[in-house]
Amino acid sequence: MSVTISVLDWYDKSKRDLPFRNTVNPYCVWLSEVMLQQTQVETVIPYYNKWLEKYPSIKSVALAKQSELLKCWEGLGYYARCRNFHKSAKIIVKYNHGIIPDNWDEFRSLPGVGDYTAAAVLSIAFKQPFPAIDGNIRRVMARILGRRKFSKRNMDIIRSTLYKWIHTEKPGDFNQAMMDLGACVCFPTNPDCMNCPVNRYCKAFASGNPMNYPSKKQHKKIPHHTIVAGIIWCGNQFFIQKRDPSGMLGGLWEFPGGKVESGESLVEALKREIEEECGTGTNIIKQVGSINHAYSHFSITLHLFHCKTNGQVLKPEREHHWITPSEIKQYAFPKANHKLFTILNNNDWRI
Repeated sequence: MSVTISVLDWYDKSKRDLPFRNTVNPYCVWLSEVMLQQTQVETVIPYYNKWLEKYPSIKSVALAKQSELLKCWEGLGYYARCRNFHKSAKIIVKYNHGIIPDNWDEFRSLPGVGDYTAAAVLSIAFKQPFPAIDGNIRRVMARILGRRKFSKRNMDIIRSTLYKWIHTEKPGDFNQAMMDLGACVCFPTNPDCMNCPVNRYCKAFASGNPMNYPSKKQHKKIPHHTIVAGIIWCGNQFFIQKRDPSGMLGGLWEFPGGKVESGESLVEALKREIEEECGTGTNIIKQVGSINHAYSHFSITLHLFHCKTNGQVLKPEREHHWITPSEIKQYAFPKANHKLFTILNNNDWRI
């Protein structure tokens, strides 16, 4: 019995019951793969179901406003995925009659589509024999083949081996089986080798120390930044502005503010940031509170202050609105902002 047959037999008996496993609709498959990038399956499922209720087709995504899509995506993180999916939908509707392309070069050229996403969608939705290589599959293959490092040579060996193993009639099942193997059996730590369907072929298992494969990376300490933000009041409304669509958390809304520079106090930094972003100063009244938040490459402590306009008109360059607390639900905010909203909800929103 080969690795391919062993993996597929195991998958038939043990595959996870996931909503996106019950379809070969390319739109649904693609959506799930985009949402699953760097995000846990349990987190994705409710977002996936909610999205399909609101946007059941690629055309409905193309016709939607980006702000509406970001609101539906709110809390899932890595918002560039949503923006790129929207761009791709528009391209497909405009230039391909709303039909998702089934060839590698055309699909791979769409915004946000990399090798893994292209291979996953084309294999699952169109039964094309492209091996999908994500982090789980890389680890599984490193252990089976006894490779400690992901050098270019070793990755070439992993890729060529997967091309030999992938089932020509069930390429999607093979890719999903390998994904499940990494997610449910071949864990990064304490792999369940005794219940692995391919342990007889695995060099890492034969070595007696499977966790030595692949070698562990030395993780660098991520930087930490102190950030200030101001909730600027004018009557019963406060000021929000839209982040640069091309940057981190692009298209989401936030309070004005930014990073505290070396030697600055929180109040000094906030005054400088508001003047830079809004074209005028404000009266800083009092601190509301602070929250801690971690991103993939850095972490922050975010301090929020109540502020009032000082009689001068704010002249921000970015898109902006004055809203009341009850209107927050109409806008998509970063998760860090929602932590601030929790503080405000537990205290008095007003100054």
